[in-house]
Amino acid sequence: MFMLLHRGLFISGLAIWIAATLALRFAGQFILHARPWPATLILFAVSFLLMAWLARRLCRRFQVPPEQWPAGAISLALPTLLLDPFSSAFFPVVFPNLAPELAGIFGGWMLVCCAGALLGGTLRPSVLP
Repeated sequence: MFMLLHRGLFISGLAIWIAATLALRFAGQFILHARPWPATLILFAVSFLLMAWLARRLCRRFQVPPEQWPAGAISLALPTLLLDPFSSAFFPVVFPNLAPELAGIFGGWMLVCCAGALLGGTLRPSVLP
């Protein structure tokens, strides 16, 4: 049976989104700042890999059958995909402690994180640890 939305993973994704948004809102100036482009690429690469690993770990933790991991990864990424467009559109209001020109890096970072989670949930369990 194909599961469209896994509640536990969706709630985990929402909790991650809330925690990350609060961290950026109150301490974002220490987390996200203008940096040379190689550092941004490193941030994106590390975040991609961490999210792929996290999606797989959470699918295992919630005992999602491997054939349902893609739906689980969608459930995990969905809060970010639904809510961060608003964070990006209203970036100066949501993150007043960050320079407005960081909105593009923020948006890219969120897409990379979601891409990592989706790939982590899509690859066969034997491909990644």
